[in-house]
Amino acid sequence: MIRCPECSAEIDVDEDEVEEGEILSCPECESELEVSQTHPVHLNLISDDLDEEEDEDEAEGDLGDDEDLSGEDEEEDDEEEDEE
Repeated sequence: MIRCPECSAEIDVDEDEVEEGEILSCPECESELEVSQTHPVHLNLISDDLDEEEDEDEAEGDLGDDEDLSGEDEEEDDEEEDEE
């Protein structure tokens, strides 16, 4: 019997039926787990945190783009005032 590294639930895995690199799902917390070793079976959590961090980085990047645009508008306004 193997335990989920996320929630410690027991996962019934037969080491003869899994392959290294195979992705399993925890029946309790539904975390994705990668088989990193088969004899004995060892599971690694495939972190959703990485996906969430990427999403946050993209969201911050979007905000950064908006800030750049607003900064460009201000520069254009300053240039127009200088021309007058």
